[in-house]
Amino acid sequence: MNKPIKFIACFTLIGSMCLSMLSCGNSNTKKEDNGTLSGEISISGAFALYPLAVKWVEEFQKKNPNVTIDLSAGGAGKGMTDVLANVVDLGMVSREVYQPELDKGAVPFAVAKDAVVITVNTENPFAEEMKKHGISKEAAYKIWITKEYTTWGQVLGTNDKTPIHVYTRSDACGAAETFALWMGKKQEDLEGTAIFGDPGLADAIQRDKLGIGFNNIGYAYDEESRHPNQGLFIFPIDANADGTIGAEEYFYDTKDEFIQAVSENKYPSPPARDLYLVSNGVPTNPALVAFLEYILTEGQKQNVPVGYIGLSEEKLTKGLNKLHGEK
Repeated sequence: MNKPIKFIACFTLIGSMCLSMLSCGNSNTKKEDNGTLSGEISISGAFALYPLAVKWVEEFQKKNPNVTIDLSAGGAGKGMTDVLANVVDLGMVSREVYQPELDKGAVPFAVAKDAVVITVNTENPFAEEMKKHGISKEAAYKIWITKEYTTWGQVLGTNDKTPIHVYTRSDACGAAETFALWMGKKQEDLEGTAIFGDPGLADAIQRDKLGIGFNNIGYAYDEESRHPNQGLFIFPIDANADGTIGAEEYFYDTKDEFIQAVSENKYPSPPARDLYLVSNGVPTNPALVAFLEYILTEGQKQNVPVGYIGLSEEKLTKGLNKLHGEK
């Protein structure tokens, strides 16, 4: 029988998450005489990568039942902090890895691609206008950065004075960093009511008819129906800033349609981005190496079914070479 995955996370109704402390980042892993792996691996970090990591862990443990994997979500910032402090073996990071982090020993492995989308409430009285006109980068900048736009009329080019309720993330995370980067800024430049976690921000928008926020696609779309989660509408990006959303710019009705658009570079990057698993130094213990090898090879077939985008052979080969100490 497979050992269970230890999912160390619990969500409240308002989307908060409490995380148990992981015991140690140094995995007691070994290869038995018969060639089987045993031991423990610990992973923490980005909400964006969490759903796919769950699937990878489940599938890896089917073949390696003696390896126990502790997996928790708490934001990309936590993942990076934990792995550099040797609290966990791998940090899930949903943004680019910065040079100071590389200097401290961070070794990033690109493992998937997804995107951040702008979310509003389905009962927003201007939802149909949003679908027709979309939102430009300039408008987003004036909502989240300068706070010049405070009404829905300003966003949509009308005289309506209905206020916008702006939300952002309170935790250091790849979603906010990537979203801000789209506007040429950093997460700390984003204004709005700060909410912890992807689930929390989605929940806030679902409760507020006039709210606007942003989510990773794994939390914006329902995994079973493949449509946006109940209560959420994806505000389309007007990439060419012409004030209208043409047929070629609208691909938000289903998760599969959106993923295809990202893979064809129809959606801006950022807010589309690569996702990483980060180790502190090149891994050497057998179980961790085997887990990363699985993700960079066979595990890639899980990306699309779970709602992510696979990587190019070039990026996967680069990761495998890095894992084996090759340039």
